[in-house]
Amino acid sequence: MILTIAARELRTLFLSPLAWSILAVVQLLLAFLFLARVEMYQLYQPQLLALDNAPGVTEIVLPDLLGNAAIVLLLVVPLLTMRLIAEERRNKTLTLLVSAPLSMTEIVLGKYLGVLLFLLIVLVLIALMPLSLLLGGGLDPGLLFSGLLGLAFLLAGFAAVGLFMSTLTQHPTVAAIATFGALLLFWILDWSGKGAEGAADGNLFAYLSLFNHYKPFLDGLFSSADAAYHLLLIATFLVLSIRRLDADRLAG
Repeated sequence: MILTIAARELRTLFLSPLAWSILAVVQLLLAFLFLARVEMYQLYQPQLLALDNAPGVTEIVLPDLLGNAAIVLLLVVPLLTMRLIAEERRNKTLTLLVSAPLSMTEIVLGKYLGVLLFLLIVLVLIALMPLSLLLGGGLDPGLLFSGLLGLAFLLAGFAAVGLFMSTLTQHPTVAAIATFGALLLFWILDWSGKGAEGAADGNLFAYLSLFNHYKPFLDGLFSSADAAYHLLLIATFLVLSIRRLDADRLAG
């Protein structure tokens, strides 16, 4: 049933103009930033060739591309997740959904998987940009894989947060704003961690920052601690979503 719900959610997304608009806008924005970075690399390539251990095209282009992708998708994901549960509640179909012979875990995981599949499509389209550089030279496969893995973790966390926010209200717009606010909070926590370096609360804020656990992937550094943080964040918000729907079922 999880796969059935996921397929329904993915189909619903592609039947709306929102999904196609998001795909187009994200690709156009990131393609412009990607080409600008490639042009800068070509401009400074003669100077780079004169340096020992000069950074290659992957080191110059990829972290910037994936860093910009994280910011763009922070704005986009709330638009994708806002309707997952909130619209069901607004249309009075949530009662039917929770009364169906399905567990809350199946409902939550199905809806989560549906939006996650869409985000993986976005990830694949983004990956085609650096892969296109293979036509003119080489790439660092380790850095490429690490960066894309980090972005996949990040998007999975975005989707989990957005799904939980959607369970709290019947207004998709409110869910979108709340999701954006929560994700932006992680960004502010990162700033707070930098501003209080060495302090106990500063270290705590830096550790809690979602983006602080994304940056090492952009540098080609895979840490099991960073991966565990992302997985724990995802699991936490999925469990909270299940508990919220369980409360709705009991109240109904």
